[in-house]
Amino acid sequence: MQFSVGEKVVFLNEVGGGVIRSVKGLIYLVEDESGFERKYRSNDLGKVHGEDYKIDDDHIALLHEEATFTKVNHTVLKESLTGRRRPVDVWEIDLHIEEITDSNRGLSNAQILAKQMSAFKIFFNKARAKSIRKVIVIHGVGEGVLKDEVRFFLSEFEGLDFYDADFRAYGKGATAIEIPYN
Repeated sequence: MQFSVGEKVVFLNEVGGGVIRSVKGLIYLVEDESGFERKYRSNDLGKVHGEDYKIDDDHIALLHEEATFTKVNHTVLKESLTGRRRPVDVWEIDLHIEEITDSNRGLSNAQILAKQMSAFKIFFNKARAKSIRKVIVIHGVGEGVLKDEVRFFLSEFEGLDFYDADFRAYGKGATAIEIPYN
């Protein structure tokens, strides 16, 4: 995202915001609400429309919508009830924090989880809007917190089928989601 001098911005990784005072390459000099000038990269800032600098995690993810996920379209042949094989698009998202943000420096585990879930929700809603029938979510193994959060979110949708993704392709750290449409 690009900003111009004089534009209001909100800080995505901390509370508050300010006004762009100068731009040098990819670095923006922002005067914060207290009058201090601080340097930020564009992916650490979001545009403000209005007077309020307060935004929640879902809005932060929407600001980075174009960069929050890597969509991998590949076609899988699936056998239908008629016995014919038909192509099915599959989208993938890798929710490892290094894949969805340039820097996680200074973020608590709860903030990292919130960013990961926001990225997943945007990705999932885009997949549904495009009528994608199968989605793979790479969440890693870890302690299982992200996997549990993803599956808890999915459990609120009727008719979804989700399960461990193919071990040979993804190891133990991925969930496959099949989305039915009428």
